[in-house]
Amino acid sequence: MPARLAIKYKSDVVPALTKEFSFDNPMRVPRLQKIVINFGLGEATQNPKVVDKAVEQLALLSGQKPIVTRSRKSIANFKLRENQPIGAKVTLRRERMWEFLDRLVSIALPRVRDFRGVSPKGFDGRGNFTMGLREQIIFPEVNYDQVDKVRGMNITMVTTAANDAESKALLAALGMPFRK
Repeated sequence: MPARLAIKYKSDVVPALTKEFSFDNPMRVPRLQKIVINFGLGEATQNPKVVDKAVEQLALLSGQKPIVTRSRKSIANFKLRENQPIGAKVTLRRERMWEFLDRLVSIALPRVRDFRGVSPKGFDGRGNFTMGLREQIIFPEVNYDQVDKVRGMNITMVTTAANDAESKALLAALGMPFRK
């Protein structure tokens, strides 16, 4: 069965954006291509076991196995060696992408303390949006008792939109609570 947001996209968002931006073809309406979730683990240089915990939590959030990211070059000031694990990321597409976005918008973001909306400054000029979260414990899948340290994450939503205005309209129509 398709995800709730995927159905909403086809039935409500496509006609609304077609009318708003006067697209002549429904295939020109921007759509979500993928969502990339990234944990940057700077403390992994001192404690390599941190990466295993982060991979485990990211697998819980996304429902698929994350990739461990490694450093490209050595930096002595950061005590970093080349090819050392320093993060974890996962790319979500299709059903898992829609499910994650639904959980992010309807469950996780309302659980953020003092939440006033997502900053609209995260667009890159090409229709992609990146936002940061300060703690992974806002997701209900993460058990608070098993968390060794509260970590932040970056979430990037890649769209087919030509510019930021189209991308923002798409994400707002999908329920992303942007700050006024």
